[in-house]
Amino acid sequence: MTPLHRRLLDILARQPLVDRLLDAAEAAALPDHALGAGLLTQTTWNHLTGQPLDAHLKDVDLIYFDDTDLSEEAEAEGTRRVAAAAGPLPLPLDVTNQARVHLWYPQAFGRESPPYTSTAQAIATWPTTASSLGLTRRAGALHVIAPFGLEDLFGLVVRPNRALVPQAVYEAKAARWKRCWPALTVVPW
Repeated sequence: MTPLHRRLLDILARQPLVDRLLDAAEAAALPDHALGAGLLTQTTWNHLTGQPLDAHLKDVDLIYFDDTDLSEEAEAEGTRRVAAAAGPLPLPLDVTNQARVHLWYPQAFGRESPPYTSTAQAIATWPTTASSLGLTRRAGALHVIAPFGLEDLFGLVVRPNRALVPQAVYEAKAARWKRCWPALTVVPW
């Protein structure tokens, strides 16, 4: 484990939603699950910039991978199980089966998405290098999924990941984030 991984885990240990949601995902028996993106990235930026840990959070992303049932109904049932296990949350909960992203992505974003084979593969296609980030727990130990490393996250750098996301989506996210965290350096598309 690198010093940045240890630092990230130390910061996230202060965010009460992390353990609560990982516990809920385990209770809901979601396979290959991870907390993703916003909660992790933005909690870290809040810490680094001296803001309250929950400042500017819009929602909580919990992802999983289950290619045995790609139906919307199965995904909705997963969401219900997590919500029941987590109890009332201060933010909207977005639970997504990454095995079915390729089914709806073209309509939502105007381009094809390859079928994923794992949550880690999906995370590697998220809009920025800093937000391509997941956290899971295996055998009681936390594991960070950071396909691009953690340097941009801790360096307050927003850099596009052009693997899948449209330019307009990246630019909208980067603009919102810059308003919330003025210390960010935004790398143009």
